[in-house]
Amino acid sequence: MPSEFSTLDLVAVAVFFAVWIAYQMLFDGQLRQPHALNAQMTSLRRAWMRQLLRRENRIVDLTLVGHTIHSAAFFASTTMLVLAGLIGVLGSADRVYAAIANISVLLGGGQRLFEWKLILLIGIFIYAFFKFTWALRQFNYFCAVIGSAPEAPTDPSEAESYAVRMAEVLTHAVGELNSGVRAYYFAFAAFGWFIHPLAFIGATLLMVLVLARRQLTSPTAHALREHVAALERTLR
Repeated sequence: MPSEFSTLDLVAVAVFFAVWIAYQMLFDGQLRQPHALNAQMTSLRRAWMRQLLRRENRIVDLTLVGHTIHSAAFFASTTMLVLAGLIGVLGSADRVYAAIANISVLLGGGQRLFEWKLILLIGIFIYAFFKFTWALRQFNYFCAVIGSAPEAPTDPSEAESYAVRMAEVLTHAVGELNSGVRAYYFAFAAFGWFIHPLAFIGATLLMVLVLARRQLTSPTAHALREHVAALERTLR
């Protein structure tokens, strides 16, 4: 263990990663909450694919996917700029640390610990970059899926099978994009470590509360649940 790390620093880092992993499992992983916004979007994508199979002209569908591809590309390029800035700060950490050493709100720890905090941020944004670029690749694969999709089969079970498989490909792509965006939120929480380990823990817990509220109790989540329920009643 590096000597510059206090016990509280290690606890804060452990809480940070534990909370991030737990959130990922609860809203995107095997323990995903069925009433969460992400789960409702999965149902909506299946409904979208059912409609897509019935359409002869799928330009609208490709346009919608294209907008999401542009978003992923924007985040990927922005992440590269953020990484370049953070690596530049790390390369001149001695001068940067000397400049901020007298800011009273940044409590102690020394230059080595300051560098470790920068490394954590760099690691988070590298993770985000890989998520965004993988999402881009998967959206490109999904464009091929749309292009190769047949007209709606006459057999309802076969049509449903097509829709489910296509929605699954799209859901994986969107999931990677969501993970990259989520990394930005947790990067903001990681900035709390520059103030104090307790601020780091507090910012991590606050960020999770904000994200969980959006998933479960936000007006958008309520509206999506009602919309999915209405779609299911229509399809019965």
